[in-house]
Amino acid sequence: MPTPFLASAPIRRLTPRDLTACADLSEDRGWPREEHKWGFLLTAGRGYGIDDPGGGLVAACTVTEYGPRERPSLAAIGMVLVAERHARQGVGRRLMRHLVSALGTVPLTLHATPYGRPLYEELGFKVTGGAEMLRGRFVPGGPGPKAVTRAATAEDITTILRLDEEVFGADRTHIVTRLPAFADQLRIAEEDGRITGYAAAWPNMDTHVVGPLIARDTETAKTLISSLAARTDRPLRTDIDVRHEELLTWLKERGLSTVAPNAVMTYGITDLPGDWTRRFAPLTVAAG
Repeated sequence: MPTPFLASAPIRRLTPRDLTACADLSEDRGWPREEHKWGFLLTAGRGYGIDDPGGGLVAACTVTEYGPRERPSLAAIGMVLVAERHARQGVGRRLMRHLVSALGTVPLTLHATPYGRPLYEELGFKVTGGAEMLRGRFVPGGPGPKAVTRAATAEDITTILRLDEEVFGADRTHIVTRLPAFADQLRIAEEDGRITGYAAAWPNMDTHVVGPLIARDTETAKTLISSLAARTDRPLRTDIDVRHEELLTWLKERGLSTVAPNAVMTYGITDLPGDWTRRFAPLTVAAG
């Protein structure tokens, strides 16, 4: 049963000043600290948390909204964490109910671990898809690239934004325009001067995470991943939509292994907007 404190403690907005507390909370639950990712999510989106009177956070999560600022068309919930000492006392449920209420009629999405899925189902979220997290050292091989890639420039951003909104199904300007500073690499694929895909690789602990990954087809996605892998000495990590079976098979042949499955869940909509056939991986599952 929750203590009186846990049942009544205020839920407040987090700010970048709470970055260390968020990372400490991650570490408390056996997750990597991921300070670079936390910093991004707390500035590109919003964080919510409950303070522990003894210091630090009892719980935290992030919300990333998409579409018009005054009327978002989609919101992604991520990084839902409760300190081990307060686990199984209803804190996560209270935090999630607060978010669902605060976001009103905005459609919601999240990636759920097998551990968290029962709570989200209890709150009315439905499984509408899946993602497979992979990690490993990329081993080049196979046929040569079938697309041309290059580093993105400032002049490409407008075209990337247009392509991204078409494929994602909502405006992500506040995400995409942060990529040059957040990621170590931002590359595009093009054909006859036309951009056919783009991908980023951003640092997370000892890996480079590949995401977002948007491409015209699987071959273009492979080329983008290969081009990113060729320019890092770190292992790669990525979260691939399970419907992209060919890309998943190829990544495993290239040295990556499955780390964990996640269920893609939605609330208020029956499926995510956009074109999943060209949407291979998110920036991070925490941002949808």
